[in-house]
Amino acid sequence: MAVLSLTSPVLHQVALRATDLERAARFWTELLGREPIAVFDPPGLAFFRLGDTRLLLDVNAPDALIYLHVDSVVAAVEQLRAAGVTVETEPHVIFSDAEGLFGDPADEHMAFFRDSEGNLVGLADRLPANPDGD
Repeated sequence: MAVLSLTSPVLHQVALRATDLERAARFWTELLGREPIAVFDPPGLAFFRLGDTRLLLDVNAPDALIYLHVDSVVAAVEQLRAAGVTVETEPHVIFSDAEGLFGDPADEHMAFFRDSEGNLVGLADRLPANPDGD
């Protein structure tokens, strides 16, 4: 059997479960600051543009976990909390990349929240390492 070999794969689309499509589309519209590029209801689909990737809200999708890169996890969590969003995990260093495996040497911070449909969403940033560990 031949092995499928993908050359230069690029993330095309991420699907999140939406038990209430209208509520989910409103949540993601507010979070992203832009309207969906398309909504089809039925069958229960809403699409958003995230750079070169599409976010699909789908009433038939399974639970999912996505990570969004932000300039500052701390600032993003403050904005979410001010908007009434429940933060599941506070900002913290998840990985110190002193060797620069994923780019310039930096500390990678993450925090997690749930969207209106209960999907877990991770926030990530990469900031210069603090030599004092603070």
